[in-house]
Amino acid sequence: MRYTRLTEPLVRDRGELRTATWEEALDRAAEGFRRNVEAHGPDAFGMFSCSRATNEMNYVAQKFVRQVIGTNNVDSCNRT
Repeated sequence: MRYTRLTEPLVRDRGELRTATWEEALDRAAEGFRRNVEAHGPDAFGMFSCSRATNEMNYVAQKFVRQVIGTNNVDSCNRT
């Protein structure tokens, strides 16, 4: 089986995936985060970051979760 790499974002409308702009895809993701945090509180959100990512990437991930979302539920799985 051969897989092809996505080169543009996809969004779901009425159960079907369609091509979208990056702005639309990011807006939808942000709205989903916002809606779930409003409905369930910030501690319902959690982020796993990769221990193989750079320190800078893990720093940005934890900063986003703590400052934007408002929770400490972030794990970079550095134990493995």
